[in-house]
Amino acid sequence: MQRVTGIGGVFFKAKDPKALAAWYQTHLGVPLEDWGGAVFQWKSPDNPSGTGCTVWSPFAADTSYFGSGGQGFMLNFRVADLAALLQLLRDEGCQVDDNTEDSEFGKFGWVTDPEGNRVELWQPPEGR
Repeated sequence: MQRVTGIGGVFFKAKDPKALAAWYQTHLGVPLEDWGGAVFQWKSPDNPSGTGCTVWSPFAADTSYFGSGGQGFMLNFRVADLAALLQLLRDEGCQVDDNTEDSEFGKFGWVTDPEGNRVELWQPPEGR
């Protein structure tokens, strides 16, 4: 079974997400979206139409989205079959969050690594 297919996003905490994102836009040319992050489209031999993307986004320093630990960042990995992978991780004894999300942006689930870092798993919607 294919597990991770790519990096879907890099998320990190910031004291002032808007100001920090503006700095990245001004000085590094990060193309910000209205919601405050950036979406980088990419092509590859497996994705010649360029429908894949990696998201970059600062979050508020007090966000609980990264879990209850003190981690300052969260990686988001693209997966082909979220439900199957979450079950496989459970079967392997991994700490998998019971909650999942299904939205217009795709399906999301979470696993915690052995050092307590929450990792987001994302199954993009069809065609992305």
